[in-house]
Amino acid sequence: MTSARPAPTPTPTPANPVPPVGCADVRVVAASPETARRVAEVLRHCFDSTEQRSYPAGREGGTRLHLTVDTTHPAGPAQSWLTTSRPTAADRSQDDGA
Repeated sequence: MTSARPAPTPTPTPANPVPPVGCADVRVVAASPETARRVAEVLRHCFDSTEQRSYPAGREGGTRLHLTVDTTHPAGPAQSWLTTSRPTAADRSQDDGA
C-alpha cells in the first residue's frame, strides 16, 4: 500500500517582483514620451539605472516608462540629499516611542 502524498505547492511568483536591496523600480506615466524621458533623464543623472523601457499608457495615449535605479550608487544631488535625509539613531528612537 502506498501513501498518497500531497503535491508540493508551487511558490507563487509575484507579478511585479521586488527589486534587489538598494534598488527601486520607477514607473513614470506622462501624456507625452518626451515628458517621461525628461523625468528618466533626471533620475539617471542622480542614480545608476537600467535602460528605460517604454510602453503605451492607455487608450488616451501617453507613455508609461519603467526603469530601475540603484540607490547604493547615487551621484551628484542625490548623494548629498540621501546623506542628509538618513534617519539618525535619535530619529529612530522617537519613532519607537522612546
